[in-house]
Amino acid sequence: MMVVISITTLVSGCGEVDRSVRGSVSLAPVEDLGITVGSVADVLLPDVIPVQGYSLVAGLAGTGSAECPAQLRAYLSRYIITQTGDSRVDIDKLISSQNTAIVRVEGMIPAVAARNEHFDVIVTALPGTQTTSLENGWLYRTELQPTVSAGIATQVIASAEGPIFVDKISTNEQSRRLGYVLGGGEVLQEYRMSLILSRPDYSIASHIRNRINESFRYETAKAMSPGRITLEVPAKYHNRKARFVEIVKAIYLDHAPAVTQERIKTFVRKLAVSEDKDASEIALEAIGSKSLSKLGVLLNSSNEEVRLRAARCMLNLGSDRGLQTLREIVLDTGSSYRVEALEAIAAGAKRDDTTAISRKMLRDSDFNVRLAAYEQLQKLEDLAITQKFVGRSFFLELVPQTEHKTIYVTRSGQPRVVLFGAPIYCRNNIFVESSDGNIIIDSRATDEYVSVTCRHPTKPIVIGPLKSSFKLSDIIQILCEEPIREDKQRGGLGISYADMIALLKRMSDKGAIEAEFRVGPLTEMSFGVKK
Repeated sequence: MMVVISITTLVSGCGEVDRSVRGSVSLAPVEDLGITVGSVADVLLPDVIPVQGYSLVAGLAGTGSAECPAQLRAYLSRYIITQTGDSRVDIDKLISSQNTAIVRVEGMIPAVAARNEHFDVIVTALPGTQTTSLENGWLYRTELQPTVSAGIATQVIASAEGPIFVDKISTNEQSRRLGYVLGGGEVLQEYRMSLILSRPDYSIASHIRNRINESFRYETAKAMSPGRITLEVPAKYHNRKARFVEIVKAIYLDHAPAVTQERIKTFVRKLAVSEDKDASEIALEAIGSKSLSKLGVLLNSSNEEVRLRAARCMLNLGSDRGLQTLREIVLDTGSSYRVEALEAIAAGAKRDDTTAISRKMLRDSDFNVRLAAYEQLQKLEDLAITQKFVGRSFFLELVPQTEHKTIYVTRSGQPRVVLFGAPIYCRNNIFVESSDGNIIIDSRATDEYVSVTCRHPTKPIVIGPLKSSFKLSDIIQILCEEPIREDKQRGGLGISYADMIALLKRMSDKGAIEAEFRVGPLTEMSFGVKK
């Protein structure tokens, strides 16, 4: 994506405005307040990059196929050997097995992605093959290359691997020939944005670099040539890259005291009364700490949105004066800005302040507020959340600081099962089975435990019953931990994340769990994959 703003001429003195405007009692029009970075440079930033590749899904229970185009077979034969490091592997036999399938892998690298950043990928069985299902499969490590209009692959810029997730919760019927690897894509290189001057000039480029570094920190901007400046996103804007871009564009080249005060008066007034409050908030944040005294007046506004924006801007500028205002909005059960205010605190406040309010909101009656509080604490790796990696595929997280018992599962990004109000217990005297009848959870009224059994995917045998306590966390681990091996005394049934969350939903629907069930959105991609 390219954000293009250009002017034909530069005002002498890097944007010095007319003296009559500075001294005017009335507010100056925005266009008369001087020249900004965005008016003399285009912001070039990598857009979302579609990527693709071909690979092998293994671990299928006879639902794969032997078909594979000759050119693709030759590529996979070479690549799989490099991944396994074992030249003795019979690649042809592996590819031709009914327990494997050749697949197309597609994903979207996020805009301005960082090295090692993760993203979801879609995995689809090749058209014309006899593969019937990718359920319970594992995607071999896959090279991903940019998808270009001519269909020509270029360099490898990402990779993907991991367990296949076939959604079983959506009401829409989905082919089992299509699955996802949640968070399975990984970016292999860093992407940076640049400023391209409309008219190359080294003195102007140096001046812009200096103004940006004054606003953020040393080496945020580097003048690489008279016409190009590279930008590194500061840590505090890592998850708010679009806002960082807008602030850079809003920085004025001239920052003389008198004209700066005129700008502050104008944008504070516009923030209070105009429809386009976002532009005014960004402009004030770009001006910096000189805006704080005038912004403070808006904390008493009768308009809640104005109070939110003023407080957020102040917090982003390093002032805690707006923190109490944001707390009040978060705690106001009648406010429609609660989650936004909590996110503002997390983005700009000290860790202890974020932790304190987020822990408090874990007990809120509104699930969306509880979820937002959990997400902030999860990012901070706070001790309020205990975490365990289960079955090599997902995180089981326990959040005890709430009386509202909820099971929340994700279907995009890192797979997670979050138990709000842990411990959560399963009722006794239950009988729940999966939709295909392969997994059964059973407990009679007199039992002191829950029995979990599973039919073997390829053999006419039943695994189990394994005994579990009535704690849902224990049941989940027995369902999903890897099966018993010779060197272990205890194992699980090894069922997939997709099967497990579908089973949790059935348990909730049947009233077998003393908690409500919530599911996150399914990952979405826009390159026309048919579901």
